[in-house]
Amino acid sequence: MVIYLSGEVDEEARLDDMTPRQIVAQLDKHVVGQHAAKRAVAIALRNRVRRQKLAPEMAADVMPKNIIMIGTTGVGKTEIARRLARMSNSPFLKVEASKFTEVGYVGRDVESMIRDLTEIAVEMLRAEKAEEIADKAELNVEERILDLLLPPKPSSTFYNFDEDDHNTHASGSDASGTPQRDDQFQRTREKLREQLRAGKLDNRMVEMEVREKNFPTIEVAGPQGVEEMGINMKDMLGNLFQGRTKRRRMRVDEAMEYLLQEEEERLIDMDTVARAALERVESAGIIFLDEIDKIAGRESGGGGPDVSREGVQRDILPIVEGTTVNTRYGMVRTDHILFIAAGAFHVSKPSDLIPELQGRFPIRVELESLTIEDFKRILTEPKNSLVKQYRALLETEGIDLEFTDDAIDSIAQFAGRVNEQTENIGARRLHTIMEKVLDEISFAGPDLEPKRQVIDAVYVSNTLQSIVKDQDLSRYIL
Repeated sequence: MVIYLSGEVDEEARLDDMTPRQIVAQLDKHVVGQHAAKRAVAIALRNRVRRQKLAPEMAADVMPKNIIMIGTTGVGKTEIARRLARMSNSPFLKVEASKFTEVGYVGRDVESMIRDLTEIAVEMLRAEKAEEIADKAELNVEERILDLLLPPKPSSTFYNFDEDDHNTHASGSDASGTPQRDDQFQRTREKLREQLRAGKLDNRMVEMEVREKNFPTIEVAGPQGVEEMGINMKDMLGNLFQGRTKRRRMRVDEAMEYLLQEEEERLIDMDTVARAALERVESAGIIFLDEIDKIAGRESGGGGPDVSREGVQRDILPIVEGTTVNTRYGMVRTDHILFIAAGAFHVSKPSDLIPELQGRFPIRVELESLTIEDFKRILTEPKNSLVKQYRALLETEGIDLEFTDDAIDSIAQFAGRVNEQTENIGARRLHTIMEKVLDEISFAGPDLEPKRQVIDAVYVSNTLQSIVKDQDLSRYIL
C-alpha cells in the first residue's frame, strides 16, 4: 500500500519517500515544540513504510511500537496524533479510556473502538471513490434533471428513430419534419443545459420519484450495556424496502443533490470499499487512547475503583496485543494498528499500569509544559495560527485586523499568568484570551468603523486589566 501525503503538504509527495526528519518538519507547520513526541511518532510512521518493504513472513512479525505521551492538557498530545493521521491519510479514532468505566465495573465493550475505526475507514474510502466518479455522476444527474425539465417526446427520432421513421413513411407525411423537430428539441435541451450549469434554474420546481430510506435498525443489549451491532433490516431483507417510492416536488438544486447521492450509491461498489477499508484499518489505523492515566491502578485486595481500573486495562490489553474483532464489514485484525496513549499522570504514573499493558507501550515521551515564548510562537507560527484564523474570520466582513508584536507579547504573558494562578490548560488558554480581547470587534462585526483595527499592547491591557485585578480569575476566563 502506497501512502500519499494529504493536501496539507505544500508539495505533492509520497510518504514512503519522506524521512522521519521531513515528517517532523511537516508536523512543525502545525504544532509548536514537543520535538521528542514528534520524533517518536515520525519513527513509528516511517517504520510502517519500512515494514511494507519486508518479505511477507517477516512483515507479519514486525509489530508497531506503541507510544505513551505524558503531559498536561493543552500541550499538543492530541494534535500531534491527529496531524500525523491526516498526513498519512490513515483512519484515526480518538477515544477516552475512561469511557469504558461508565457502566458497572467495565463499561462499554472495548471492541467498539475497532468497530468505530472501521466505520471511519469505510467513510474515508467511500469519499475517495465518490471523488473519483464525481464527473460521471454529475453528468448523469445533469441528464436526469434535463429529462425532468424537458421530457423526451415519443415522436422524436432522437429517442425512437425506427418507430417514428416507419410511421412517417406509412402516413405519407414529409419525412423532413422529424429531423427538424429533433434539431429544435436538441437546441432547447442545450439551452436548458447552459442555464442549469449557470444556476439559473435552481429555483424551478420539478416532480420526481424518491425512495423512502427509513430502514428499521436493531440495537442489541449485551452484558456490558446497549451496543449497536450495525444490524440493518435492509441488509437482512435484501431489496424488500427499495421498491417503495413516492412522488415529491422539490427545487432543481435540491433534486440535483438528491440525485447525486443516488448516482454515487449506484456507481460505488460498497463491497470493494468495505474490503479496502478493512485492509486500511489493519495496516494504517491509528487509535489515540486519551486519559489512560484515569485507568492506571493496581488491584488493592478489596473492592473499589482500583478493581474497575484494572478490569478496563485487562479488557484493552488483547486489543493492543493483537486480536480479531468482528465488525459489520468483516473481521479486523488489530495486530498492526498503532496505539498512541496519552495522559497527564498527575496522581499516577505509567508504572501503575499492569505490566502486560506497559509492555505493549514500549515508547514513552514526556511533553514539556508551554512557556510564554511557546505561546508567542503558537499565536503566529503555525500554518493556520490563531492570529491568522481571527484575521480571516473578520476579513469576511470587510474588517482589516492587525496585531502588533507587542500585542502578541502581551497576550502570551496574560495567558502564562492565568495558567499559573488557575488551572494550567496549556494552549487552550489562548483561545479564551483571544475571545475576550476581540469580543467588542467580533460583536460589532460589519457595523464597525473604521474597518482597519489595530490590536496593540495598550488595547490588550485595557481589555484584560480589569479581569487580572480580580484574584478569582476563573470567574472570567475558564
